[in-house]
Amino acid sequence: MKNLYVDLHIHSTFSDGAFTPEEIVKHASKAGLAAISITDHDNTDATPSAIKAGKKLGVEIVPGVELSVEPESPRDEEIHILGYYIDWQDENFQEKLRHFREARRKRAYKILEKLDRLGVKIDPQQLFEFAGKGSVGRMHVAKVLKEEGFVNYLQEAFDRYLAYGKPAYVPKLRLPSQEALDLISRLGGISVIAHPIYGGNSKEIIQKLKGFGLDGIEGYYTKHSSEDVKRFRSWAKAFGLLITGGSDCHGEILDEEILIGNQKIPYDVLSQLKEYRKTKLGKCLTEEGHT
Repeated sequence: MKNLYVDLHIHSTFSDGAFTPEEIVKHASKAGLAAISITDHDNTDATPSAIKAGKKLGVEIVPGVELSVEPESPRDEEIHILGYYIDWQDENFQEKLRHFREARRKRAYKILEKLDRLGVKIDPQQLFEFAGKGSVGRMHVAKVLKEEGFVNYLQEAFDRYLAYGKPAYVPKLRLPSQEALDLISRLGGISVIAHPIYGGNSKEIIQKLKGFGLDGIEGYYTKHSSEDVKRFRSWAKAFGLLITGGSDCHGEILDEEILIGNQKIPYDVLSQLKEYRKTKLGKCLTEEGHT
């Protein structure tokens, strides 16, 4: 029996990715993946299309989302929390996501205003056409800056204008970490801190989030070194957390190659996540007095 692999962190055109859900599933199938999760920012609209395509191509789809939460350390700009197996059709949840997407639109206008004051004039309509129906973000602004010749490559847009501390940076609306973790739990989901090297790279922060209800750490990640993986695995063991992983593929945007499936994450990682969820849900039902 051949080894089965998964990729539990991918972005589509519904947030800041270049591939449609259907294209992601095709790439996943071509890469030989057994399962994937599309974890768009503040958006789950890719889920139904991905599930439909997954059934055709034999790729299991794990419903997911990526939420931005407030930093737990002055060193961090923010922390990202992945939610897996959430009840993505929950109307209260979708209303909250719509609120966050509207906040992103307002933030985009503020970024354009700052750029305008720097002599960099961008048509808002062009920006929102780039974003399409998804959650507009800095990546879309960077694409327009490159398209209009203000920068030569996308990373330059962040380095000169859009990154934390740069002249056109505007923070986005973020949830308190406790609220984000409670939300994912209420939706029957599993919460995992994403790419901890970029936010939450401290044993003390992981321990604090564990106390708030965090379920796992994204240990396998495109930008994690072997030492990073070793460190995060040890933290997971110390605090009784799951280890998950993903490529964080955005398509052919900042990626020099298509990253889907690049981490060779064994299916056993997903199996453990499923078993953990069964236990967690069973415990919740027991505590609520259900049988």
